[in-house]
Amino acid sequence: MGLLDRVKQNQTVPPGAGGNGPATATLPGATQYTPQAAIPVASPPATQTAAPPTTQAQSLSQRAGAAGGEVTPAFTAAKVQIHARLIEKFADEIDSSNKPGVREKIVELAEEYFRSTAMTMTKNDKERLVDSVLDDVLGLGPLEALLADPNITEIMANHPKQIYVEKSGEPVLSSVTFESERQMRQVIDRIVSLVGRRVDESTPICDARLKDGSRVNVVIPPIALKGPALTIRKFSKEKWGPADIVNRFRSSSPEIMTYLRSCVRARLNILVSGGTGSGKTTLLNILSSFIPENERLITCEDAAELQLQQPHWIQLESRPPNVEGKGAVPIRELVKSCLRMRPDRIIVGECRGGEALDMLQAMNTGHDGSMSTLHANNPRECLVRLETLVLQAGQDLPSRAIRETIGSAIHMIVQQSRLRGGVRRIVSVAEVTGMSKDGEVMTQELFTFKQTGVSPEGKAVGYHTATGVVPMRMEHLRAEGEEISDALFAPVRQPSADKLY
Repeated sequence: MGLLDRVKQNQTVPPGAGGNGPATATLPGATQYTPQAAIPVASPPATQTAAPPTTQAQSLSQRAGAAGGEVTPAFTAAKVQIHARLIEKFADEIDSSNKPGVREKIVELAEEYFRSTAMTMTKNDKERLVDSVLDDVLGLGPLEALLADPNITEIMANHPKQIYVEKSGEPVLSSVTFESERQMRQVIDRIVSLVGRRVDESTPICDARLKDGSRVNVVIPPIALKGPALTIRKFSKEKWGPADIVNRFRSSSPEIMTYLRSCVRARLNILVSGGTGSGKTTLLNILSSFIPENERLITCEDAAELQLQQPHWIQLESRPPNVEGKGAVPIRELVKSCLRMRPDRIIVGECRGGEALDMLQAMNTGHDGSMSTLHANNPRECLVRLETLVLQAGQDLPSRAIRETIGSAIHMIVQQSRLRGGVRRIVSVAEVTGMSKDGEVMTQELFTFKQTGVSPEGKAVGYHTATGVVPMRMEHLRAEGEEISDALFAPVRQPSADKLY
């Protein structure tokens, strides 16, 4: 959409630097996670080596690095002219599903342009030119190279001329930029239109998603003073499982994952709490992998992000109002609707408002084993915020009634945090034990992450340990066929410095 607008532009883009930092390292030699029993945490080796990338991953990384190459006035002029000729000659023949065919036409027009202008360009620059035109015609412009880089987990465009990317948990300024604000607006319009949403002066804030499920947030003027702001949280194409967060990322200990697996299979209601970017959705995906395949699951989300593996799964997504301000379907309506769809479990992507009350009522009325996420800094604040969200339902319920509902509906709170240096850890697993005489919801911590310091690279290091408290629901877990030893909850001593992670 708006392809001819680019023809009128002939702006010079400041040259950029080369590619960004190294790929994330993995921890070789770690003990493999086995859900059936707790396993001692494997100590990381003294040195870390990155796994060799595949041929496809290499080409994607090279392309992402090349995207930051120098953009001269001659390069920009050639790109605009080739783009214009492509629209002029093949406008009716461009098929978005035939990417190789469109690329072949662009290569043909590029060679024709070089012959007619006697312009010389290196082979690498020619490839970069063809990729740039192709991305503008079929993709998301300069963002395509960043989306193709598997080492980038988040893209943060503060304005057209400043794009940060997150690598290994740390933000890095990228050399990739948009040519103009008009080009950035075209990319934004293409993203939001794919999911039937809109962004304009009347609705300057929009949440959307890409085809692969990556989360997108857009803010445009007059709300954004420096120009459009675009944030994309990429979803890994690789399906992560329990073994990845135990052995590869060290976000959890084998004991924690063994216990959480038993809780999911025994149909305990679990709330995943954490801050922005702490990995709540990723952890929810992993926990959902423990659900038996014969159960009927229904997910309710603002923007569809969950990637469940079960075959018996219905995915519902909220809808914003149309241009007339009508037709909105909030997430609360989705939760109410799915109660009439015979679900075994309900998974709410994130509780942000009055849907918290409907979710709690579902948990208390035969939908055991349901799960959700919520923004909070620790388990205690999670319960306080959940109570606040229930009040937003507008039912004018007394505080004690709300707390009794929370105390009986929520069984486990898993706290996920993003620590110094960008490392993500499960920092607490707390069990909700009911109501006290004073009317407070009571919890007891079963597992915790003790941070002991900071590594030379500036990353938080520590170790997971049990607190020594045995869950009050042990009999329920064993009645459901989950054999868990009391030894799983025995505290461990602080390991030596070379075994911290």
